[in-house]
Amino acid sequence: MTNRIINRDGLSLSRRGFTRGALASVGLVLGGDALAQSALVPTPESPMGPFYPVNRLADHDADLTRIMGRDGRALGTVIELTGRVLDTRGHPVAGAQIEMWQCNAAGRYAHENDISTAPLDPNFQGFALLRADASGAWRITTVKPSGYDSPIGHRPPHLHFDIQGRRDRRVAQMYFPEDEAANAVDQLYRALGEQGPGSVAARDAGDATRYSWDIILADA
Repeated sequence: MTNRIINRDGLSLSRRGFTRGALASVGLVLGGDALAQSALVPTPESPMGPFYPVNRLADHDADLTRIMGRDGRALGTVIELTGRVLDTRGHPVAGAQIEMWQCNAAGRYAHENDISTAPLDPNFQGFALLRADASGAWRITTVKPSGYDSPIGHRPPHLHFDIQGRRDRRVAQMYFPEDEAANAVDQLYRALGEQGPGSVAARDAGDATRYSWDIILADA
């Protein structure tokens, strides 16, 4: 029996060489998939901004639409955010600490440095402090913020996040998919380059009030 085969281009190959080549090709494909699965890109960072809530309410749970001891609910469209904190290999970062803050539905931060004339909302918490569960999952109920004018131009609606794992910490801003046109001309969003659209814009989770956003830490 011959130990050579003819490939479709008419070239003669030894069976051993053909087998080695085939296995190498399979290994390359499988290795490529493995690399693709393990190469999640860390969430790009953005400035913390001037309105981090240094003086905050005692109530800082994951529902920003209600404040403990008050009967009212925050004005605006109530939305639900869910997501996971993962490392670059796709593993959950259990217990990651998540801080989130934002302006209210009128575009005003509850911060003494915000000179906006938009009204404050006495029933809006504005800040949340929580931890991801064992699967890296988290959930926040809030209202969709408004865009607002700033020294760097009009800012589209966004949320601020400070995420801390065991060894990595990221400060990032999350944007909304329905505001794509406004996002595209925002100075901070554009500064993220090609990473922006796929990593800092939330996904619509089924309707206009539910969103999903995963946070990727570089070295959790």
